[in-house]
Amino acid sequence: MAIPRPDTSQFEAFTTNIAYARKMVDAGRNLAPFRPAAIDVGDFYRAAWVQSVAAIDHWFHEELFRRVAELAAKDGTDMPLQLQNYEIPLRQVEAVQRGDVTLAEAVVEHVKERWGSASLQNPRKISEALKLVTDKNVWQGAATQISTWQGNRTAYTEKTLKAQYVTITDRRNKIAHDADLLDGDLKQRRSITEHDVTDAINWIDRIALAVAHVLDA
Repeated sequence: MAIPRPDTSQFEAFTTNIAYARKMVDAGRNLAPFRPAAIDVGDFYRAAWVQSVAAIDHWFHEELFRRVAELAAKDGTDMPLQLQNYEIPLRQVEAVQRGDVTLAEAVVEHVKERWGSASLQNPRKISEALKLVTDKNVWQGAATQISTWQGNRTAYTEKTLKAQYVTITDRRNKIAHDADLLDGDLKQRRSITEHDVTDAINWIDRIALAVAHVLDA
């Protein structure tokens, strides 16, 4: 049974970006039988790997900004503790007092200043950012949800799901920052297969879906 995907523009963008990564994998698979001398088919898989991590990083940011805007615009204190206690600079307080912006707009602006350029490829950083929009343990909730979707054939935990995510993002960093070269080698790169990258993309998609489910629950 297909898992329903969130009906938001932010998640639609994520789905589009993941689909683009899958197309890169398709391109590599279709070229592989021809063994083109001028092209390393693995580079298509590496590009797809980087694209998939960029897709979830981008989604975490956009989802954070959307939810902060919605919560900050509400009256009352029915919001996560971290957002209730969120501090904004004096210049933004003064802009609110002058009527230049609303309080909600000032909060969102500062959240974007704080998190807009931050990499959300580390579970700890992701947890820290999402505390602004939920008091839940998103990694434990996502692990439980993935286990449920898989019929509890494997009991994922917060620790094992974080480790899975870190494995994927670490490989992305080796590709993006070290040309995927073997440690201590200036020519030979790590092997990569269609199965490797497809599994990574599937995990990225699964994790985003599970986190979205926890945030919406």
